[in-house]
Amino acid sequence: MILFVTTADTDLLTADRAVEALPANFSELKAFNPANLDGNSDTEGGQQQILQAAESADVVVLRLLGGKRAMPDVFDPLVRLCHDKGTPIIACPGHQEWDQELVTACNVPPSEVDAVFSYLITGGVANFQNLFLFLSDSYLGTEYGHEAPADVPWEGIYHPGEAEGVSVDDFITRRFQSNQPSVALLFYRAHWMSGNLQAIDALIGRLEELNVNVLPVYSFSLKHNPEGSGQANRTFTEILCDSGGNARVHCIVNTMGMSMTDIQEDVASFASGPQVDYLDKLNIPIIQGIFSTGSESEWEESELGLGPIDTAMNVALPEFDGRIITVPISFKEEVSSNSNGNKSKIDARLQRNLPRVDRIDFLARLSAKWAALRLKPNSEKRIAIILSNYPTKDARVGNAVGLDTPASVINILNAMKNAGYNVTDIPADGDELVHRIIERCSNDTDTLTEEQLRLAAGHVTGMQYRDWFSTFPKQVQTELRAAWGEPPGQVYRTGDDLAIAGIDLGNVFVGLQPPRGFGENPIAVYHSPDLAPTHHYVAYYRWVRDIFKADAMVHVGKHGTMEWLPGKGIGLSNACYPEVTLEDVPLFYPFIINNPGEGAQAKRRAHATIVDHLIPPMTTADGYGDIARLEQLMDEHYQCQTLDPAKLPLLEGQIWDMVRQADLDRDLGVDEQPEDFGDFILHIDGYLCELKDAQIRDGLHILGEVPSEEHMTGLLSVLTRLDTGGIPSLRRSLAEAMDLDYTSLLEEPSLPAPNPIPAQLVAVEDSPVRTQGDLLERLEELSRSAYTMLNDSDFSNQAVAKTVERLLGANDAQTSRVLNYVTDTLHPALLKTTNEITNLLRGLDGRFVPAGPSGAPTRGMSNILPTGRNFYSVDPKTIPSPTAWEMGVGLADALLKVYLEEEGNYPEMVGLVIWGTSAMRTHGDDIAQVFSLLGVKPVWQEESRRITGLEIIPLSELGRPRIDVTVRISGFFRDAFPNLIELIDEAVQLVAALDEAPEDNMIVKHLQEDKDANESNSTQDDTPTQAQGNPALYRIFGSKPGTYGAGILGAIDERNWETVQDLAEVYTAWGGYAYSRQDFGVHARTEFRRRFGQIVVAAKNQDNREHDIFDSDDYMQYHGGMIATVRALTGSNPQQFFGDSSDPTRARVRKLEDEARRVFRTRVVNPKWIDSMKRHGYKGAFELSATVDYMFGYDATAQVIEDWMYENVTESYVLDPETQEFFQQSNPWALRDIVERLLEAIERGMWENPPPDMKEKLQQMFLDLEADLEARQEGPHD
Repeated sequence: MILFVTTADTDLLTADRAVEALPANFSELKAFNPANLDGNSDTEGGQQQILQAAESADVVVLRLLGGKRAMPDVFDPLVRLCHDKGTPIIACPGHQEWDQELVTACNVPPSEVDAVFSYLITGGVANFQNLFLFLSDSYLGTEYGHEAPADVPWEGIYHPGEAEGVSVDDFITRRFQSNQPSVALLFYRAHWMSGNLQAIDALIGRLEELNVNVLPVYSFSLKHNPEGSGQANRTFTEILCDSGGNARVHCIVNTMGMSMTDIQEDVASFASGPQVDYLDKLNIPIIQGIFSTGSESEWEESELGLGPIDTAMNVALPEFDGRIITVPISFKEEVSSNSNGNKSKIDARLQRNLPRVDRIDFLARLSAKWAALRLKPNSEKRIAIILSNYPTKDARVGNAVGLDTPASVINILNAMKNAGYNVTDIPADGDELVHRIIERCSNDTDTLTEEQLRLAAGHVTGMQYRDWFSTFPKQVQTELRAAWGEPPGQVYRTGDDLAIAGIDLGNVFVGLQPPRGFGENPIAVYHSPDLAPTHHYVAYYRWVRDIFKADAMVHVGKHGTMEWLPGKGIGLSNACYPEVTLEDVPLFYPFIINNPGEGAQAKRRAHATIVDHLIPPMTTADGYGDIARLEQLMDEHYQCQTLDPAKLPLLEGQIWDMVRQADLDRDLGVDEQPEDFGDFILHIDGYLCELKDAQIRDGLHILGEVPSEEHMTGLLSVLTRLDTGGIPSLRRSLAEAMDLDYTSLLEEPSLPAPNPIPAQLVAVEDSPVRTQGDLLERLEELSRSAYTMLNDSDFSNQAVAKTVERLLGANDAQTSRVLNYVTDTLHPALLKTTNEITNLLRGLDGRFVPAGPSGAPTRGMSNILPTGRNFYSVDPKTIPSPTAWEMGVGLADALLKVYLEEEGNYPEMVGLVIWGTSAMRTHGDDIAQVFSLLGVKPVWQEESRRITGLEIIPLSELGRPRIDVTVRISGFFRDAFPNLIELIDEAVQLVAALDEAPEDNMIVKHLQEDKDANESNSTQDDTPTQAQGNPALYRIFGSKPGTYGAGILGAIDERNWETVQDLAEVYTAWGGYAYSRQDFGVHARTEFRRRFGQIVVAAKNQDNREHDIFDSDDYMQYHGGMIATVRALTGSNPQQFFGDSSDPTRARVRKLEDEARRVFRTRVVNPKWIDSMKRHGYKGAFELSATVDYMFGYDATAQVIEDWMYENVTESYVLDPETQEFFQQSNPWALRDIVERLLEAIERGMWENPPPDMKEKLQQMFLDLEADLEARQEGPHD
């Protein structure tokens, strides 16, 4: 008997065809794919079947993609068995690369190994026949005779209507029709050789029905050349291109998995290799059609959609090539043997890829539209530009993180006009654009009039919508009716029509994304996280597609709501709402480079092509107001120590008064004037230096615009503050050139400055140098001056030596290295920011948008620039990385240290919020922190750096108890990282199974407490009925499968909450679903409440300073919601911690209230930031309004905003005359919303003691603003 074990189902299908022609008396062939065997590998029903078969085998042949790791539990026993029994074993790799473990496993002469490998790698039915004959003759004693491996093409053309071997030129001449879109279809050569072509045939047929020329190409690999490295891949050089290097088609549909590039892991993940340049040169879009490794029934039943293997192979890794991710078009199904059931020839479970017709249809239609973009003249193209609008208020049009959305749209419109698009009546600036949209018809039902609804830019008639509705899947029809009544519903309805908000500018429509629906059904936030979008929402997108007839759509900025609608996580069906709405319209998505997770959501659920954009300009907070006055007093105190000591008591009293006036006493942890005032001044000085050195945004980015000179200097200084790969930090380099301990300056800014102070730093400014923080401030000034000098020389590398000499008085190799990196690489990359517009237009032309890395540039990742690319993220199997492990340990240790200082003992239960985008940016800091708290460590495979398992850290090494952890994951994390859910759950199970004392192992302690509580509780246990695993070990909670978010924002925006119990109810309704290896999103509110009731510290980490806790709703929703829920369950707040890993070499943890004060002082009321927002008109005012909302939300949930903060923000935003005038000119709606929110804080008792005159001014201003805006709405409309 011949035993054949292969990781490729196509090998089994080829073998099945091959045995048909073997002699009738040929020995039995048993064949297995270890991945397809039932049960676990350590059970009789799983891969143990392979060992059983090997017992009676005469020869064993292995072909393992991934080597030993393909069957880790069986490989070694199988090899031992064969060696002990003397059974020949030949172990071959799935590709050309051999590894030592496979070589060592073989026990036959190398020539015989080579022969078997040649048959396998060359492949095909005839070669497999001769392989089996060779094995039989060599090891079973037969004399059938056999032929050497015959050449089979490594790539070629296949078409069911053409003979094999047709040349590409002949094929195109015969089959292509001129003036039709042309699409290449790439698939594995193994499918062609094994006859596994039903899905390919179906896709060819559907594309041809759509009048698309199809070039079907099989290929051994898009990355490896089977004839050896250094050889060109003929799939690209000869088939997809003509002899002149020009693409033969307009678009590629690729069904092959993995990435064709080489992926390197540094601080970020990078695609490299010759394929990167080749794809850019080929310059045609590549669309990924997914051949799933699972069955159709598994996919249909799964709310996740695709599993971990498919997500990695067919989604995450192909993104490194810039492929556009679509849907699964084929599934593996078990089929019967071709050999007429003759079990004497082959015994194998055969799986074939069968087509899913409706997914084939979707992919074909999308591909045809992409290809058509290449053929249609720009003057005839119709493009929809969509702006987010949530909350659905006139103050908040163009929601996009870090981006001046209206100004960016103006840049896009002007660029389109210059490129030949029919664009008319372009507004003069962003303010005019938004004002025109609001005046025409907006989404704000508080101000919207019936006349505006009637005069909207577009309408969908009830009849038209009902026609569309009748084509929706029955499930969708049922859900829409249940949520919103009979079509077309009542939302944004005028008569029998639904209004479409936006403005027409020739062949371009600029519209507002329709409201999600929670504002129209506010109570749904308490019970329906999976609320279907409104009829109006669906109608809006269908209007764009079928009435406006958009050739493509551009959604401007992070992020909209469409890609977050209910449905499968990855690998959507036609009943998933992103597809119901968007359908087959090509989507382009300008998106901030530092948010790969939420960008990936649009890529994976809305087939978006990302065009990433730069972060906003960055600067340091510096001093202002009371902080600046306090510094002046301290400078005077310093001078009086030698010049006028008698004046010191008076100055110390003034300094203390100023500390109290600025409410800095709580920041500094003092209640009364300290006796040792000299040390206190050093403490103040160090803290103020930290505040002044904080990074804040200096305005907003505008798409396609290179930072101006001043902003370029600030941004370069921030981008080189930390080490980047092998390039050292500029500040560190300058410090070390002056023999300063830079780490000490960072860690201990309150220490006295060392003597002597370097002359180069003394010369920076006149004020005295007291502390190490003062030195840090001067280093920052020196850093900025370096870039000012380089700017004067147009960043010529010839000026570097002179610049260093001017800075330091001498040459310094390390400082020169940093500045050479800036002149040669970083500054040129920033000059390419224009690619953000160029590549968007390139995409709209139907061309390739190049792929690029993502991450937070200021976190030592400036090497991910330039922007303007279709960013990718990370190989999910490499998380957490070894670097992330170090940071995770640091975060865990820092958290425990702060808790010990506060409470005097270790926490029993830590609550941690984990987001998918953070996991992508950091390669898993948060995951590593969970493992460190539990006392387990990842094990990495040395070559690939992929995770292979976990190991327990002994208590003796850990030096503390194992801490229990409850995690609230985001919906995107659930979809992107099912492997990490399994890994965290495995860690919990490992720790729970340890034979350790409860005082050393908090999971063991809680298990015992749960058991005791259940035994003493006479009521029936409320165990989830769907549970497969142990509910007592649920530690991972998240959104209901197919849904996203935490729900808190909806409750706060609609003001439909009264108490913290209401907020907790929402948080529980949206997050009370448990995730483990056995249970995927089971309803588990009882366990959720039990675990949350045990949380004594609630933590959230932030990994960069490109945003903060008050300019994103996610922090207050997830972290604030966790705190509110614990307070509702226990009656008091847990400890609230904020982890800071923005510097990957320094893990810091502080109390949330301290972080709130820092952010408030450095940004929220900082005139430098407020003035930077004023430069952006409407969108700047939007940002001020959003800041107040997010502060309010964090206060409602976590109680971190103090009265003085409300007073200061009122004075800075509302009562300052210049700022008032700014609001009135650009965004009066934002001022109205700010005033209304501040009054709500008073009414709810959150702002406990507002000054009476301030409250009266707010009340009067609100009345005046309401009247002004009402008059504005009733004014004349165009």
